[in-house]
Amino acid sequence: MHQSQTSFTIPTRGKSLYEFTDQVADWLASTDIATGLLTLFCRHTSASLLINENAAPAVQRDILRWMEMVAPERAGYEHDDEGPDDMPAHIRTLLTGESLQIPVADGRMVLGTWQGIFLAEHRSSAHRRQVVGHLIGE
Repeated sequence: MHQSQTSFTIPTRGKSLYEFTDQVADWLASTDIATGLLTLFCRHTSASLLINENAAPAVQRDILRWMEMVAPERAGYEHDDEGPDDMPAHIRTLLTGESLQIPVADGRMVLGTWQGIFLAEHRSSAHRRQVVGHLIGE
């Protein structure tokens, strides 16, 4: 059994979904691990990870609109230390999750045809987000 670990830096420009599937695939190809399990972990409480369709931009826009409805700003949250988008960002992260597990076969992620890996930035301002990748396998 072999392991490999890396960190991805994803610069954001505010609330949006940022696909980084290709970065993960490039790193995976450099590991010489053909079969295993990939874990991705977002090191933030106001950004999250998700797998979703990467072909139709309308899907991403609809997801962002849904997040705004589910956890709106200025909804009377007690926690607003960093502004009105602070607590909604935490709720959106809670709903979408901070980690993903993806099987690896033949040296590639076992993703569906239209699936991509996204970092969801839930804050209005720009950030540099860190995602840790860990691969275990043979």
